[in-house]
Amino acid sequence: MSRDTLFLLEHEFADPALGGERVFYCKDCMTIEGLLAAFPDRAASIDVVRVPWPRPRAAVIAAIGEANQNLPALVWEGGFVNEIEALLATLAERNGFPERHP
Repeated sequence: MSRDTLFLLEHEFADPALGGERVFYCKDCMTIEGLLAAFPDRAASIDVVRVPWPRPRAAVIAAIGEANQNLPALVWEGGFVNEIEALLATLAERNGFPERHP
């Protein structure tokens, strides 16, 4: 069985559309980073790939297609999710992370 792959943006990046001088992070990616750090035993079962901010994001395109470059994204054989609430639920279901409290 193949392992799930989690695509995240690099921890910090500049956005050329906003002048390229300020440094940013993705709040949804940081939420997932915190989850991975809090539960390293569960995170060990997932391949994590950090990609740069600018599009096209070649690794993501190769995995789930050009139209699906929104991150974070969890990819498994036969499926993927790249919307934060669904991604958190899927991490709980597929990888044993605790569920998010409503």
